[in-house]
Amino acid sequence: MSSETTRSPLVLSISWGRMDVEDLGVGKDFKLYPGGGRPWDWSEAGTRHSPGVQPDDVQELLSHGAKTVVLSRGMQLQLQVDPRTLRLLEECGVTVHVAETSEAVQIYNNLATAGTAVAGLFHSTC
Repeated sequence: MSSETTRSPLVLSISWGRMDVEDLGVGKDFKLYPGGGRPWDWSEAGTRHSPGVQPDDVQELLSHGAKTVVLSRGMQLQLQVDPRTLRLLEECGVTVHVAETSEAVQIYNNLATAGTAVAGLFHSTC
C-alpha cells in the first residue's frame, strides 16, 4: 500500500455538532484512522459521557495500525476517558493525546499531515 492510501483523512472543518472529514463527508462524531474512517456510533461500545471512551472504542483504531491516538473530550470537555482505555493504549505502546475537540482536531491534523499513523475519536458537541 502506498502512504497515500494509508494516510489518515484530515478533518476539513469542525463546529458544534458538525464535522467535515476528507473523503467521508459531514457527520457529528467520527472514528478516523490510517486509510479511512467512519461515523462513531457510541452505542456499539456502550459509550456514555461518563465513564467515557471505552476500550472497545479504540480497538478498531488499533486494528488499522494506529501508533498515535487522539481522543477528543467534546467541545465542553464533557466526554471522559475510561482509565481502562488509557491502560490498553499504554500496554499497546501507543502515544495518546487527550484534548478538547477543537484542540484535538489540530493535533490530529498536524500528525496526519506529517505522515504519522494517527487515529482519532472525535465528539463534536458537549
